[in-house]
Amino acid sequence: MSTPQLKVGVIGLGVGEAHLRGYQDIEGCEIRSICDFDLDRLNEIGDRYGVDRRFEDYRRVTEDPEIDVVSICSYDDAHAEQVISAFRHDKHVMVEKPIALHRSEAEDIFRAFEDSGKLLTSNFVLRESPRFIELKARIDSGEFGKVYYMEGDYLHQILSKITEGWRGRMAFYCTLYGGGIHLIDLMRWLSGVEIVEVQAMGTDILVQNTTYTYDDTIVALMKCSDGTLLKSATTFGPMRPKFHSLNVYGTNRTYVNELASGQIYTGLSGDDVQAISGGYQGGDNKTVLLPDFISAIREGRKPLVSEVDVFRVMDICFTAWDALQKKCAVKVDYII
Repeated sequence: MSTPQLKVGVIGLGVGEAHLRGYQDIEGCEIRSICDFDLDRLNEIGDRYGVDRRFEDYRRVTEDPEIDVVSICSYDDAHAEQVISAFRHDKHVMVEKPIALHRSEAEDIFRAFEDSGKLLTSNFVLRESPRFIELKARIDSGEFGKVYYMEGDYLHQILSKITEGWRGRMAFYCTLYGGGIHLIDLMRWLSGVEIVEVQAMGTDILVQNTTYTYDDTIVALMKCSDGTLLKSATTFGPMRPKFHSLNVYGTNRTYVNELASGQIYTGLSGDDVQAISGGYQGGDNKTVLLPDFISAIREGRKPLVSEVDVFRVMDICFTAWDALQKKCAVKVDYII
């Protein structure tokens, strides 16, 4: 049986270049169109990958009746409008995080998604790290006992992205939405329980004397429905290599993520330790979820990162922002 052919459009050719490359590696996927408002970049990528249909207007992609799948990799403040357009024109959508910057946008996207009958996913790539896949299997097996606390921190020295880059020029930007969202999704996935309440604090120490007007570092404390506590810190200014810090505390085991390997501690002695040496992408492989997304479309099933995951982790981030502004704990109100 031949593989069903799918035509793909890619909007935004920064990280979108990786999406383009990933789709070209999947049997039966054809890149029909690419889009970017930077004409030089558009032509450079089009020439490099042999894509002739090149547009500066995203509608030429989302409204093309021949396109089946759209990857939206544009600037964050363009995501909502482009996702909605894609759904209204019967496309399956892969969107880079965050799917939206405001709750009202997410609600509009959800309505368009429900009306479309199409699939939605987002690029939460840490779920496909072999190390974290093994960790989840061990947690689910009961090896850790009852997990009661996790810490997942986004540590990345990319301060210039908010003080000099396009993120800092947007009317609104939140570092938690752009970074910590990966760790919040990871911890929600590992725990298997829903977050019901969030508190948050932030600081703007790193961006003082710059034009960026929001907090550069945000810490969120979350409580799950079963009492489990989660903590996530996002900072764009640490003097250390990029890292997704993860500590998982269970009644029987503790997991500590390190650059070289993951460590599972089984007792109080330094000798009571096991290594998980599986690969740790560190979020650099932007294509790992694309094969499953395409398979889900062909098989008529939900992708590994489903619409429930996409909207719920976004709702948690919205709640963290609300808590930061209100300076109090806020209950999570889920769209779905």
